[in-house]
Amino acid sequence: MEVLTKQPSVKGPADWFTGDVWFDQIVPMPGPSIGRCNAVHFAPGARTAWHRHANGQLLHVTEGIGLTQSRGGEVVVIRPGDTVWCPPGEWHWHGAAPDHFMTHLAIWDGLTPGQEGPETEWGEHVTDDEYGRQPT
Repeated sequence: MEVLTKQPSVKGPADWFTGDVWFDQIVPMPGPSIGRCNAVHFAPGARTAWHRHANGQLLHVTEGIGLTQSRGGEVVVIRPGDTVWCPPGEWHWHGAAPDHFMTHLAIWDGLTPGQEGPETEWGEHVTDDEYGRQPT
């Protein structure tokens, strides 16, 4: 057994996020594992850019109120205890509601041996119009 050293919180880069976002790496998975897990903390109104994961992504909200959307879908409100599955290759975004902080666990797999391409592909920023659509 190995106790992993807690890494410092990291500010989310402006290329990937709008607004103030910080994340804490929970599962770096040393060795042959491809599992990943971060706690991601969004300030009110903060959100990811459009992005997709080669092997999908699971989001589990731990506090606050957030929003998420798949490309072409409706904006959906997410709350503590909600779990969202974003299938492999699906363009999506997620972030905090305009007037609430939101934290979620982001869980995904890195590339498997022999798998090519980026683990995560980042696209354009979510516009204010896209973010401001009435959620379902």
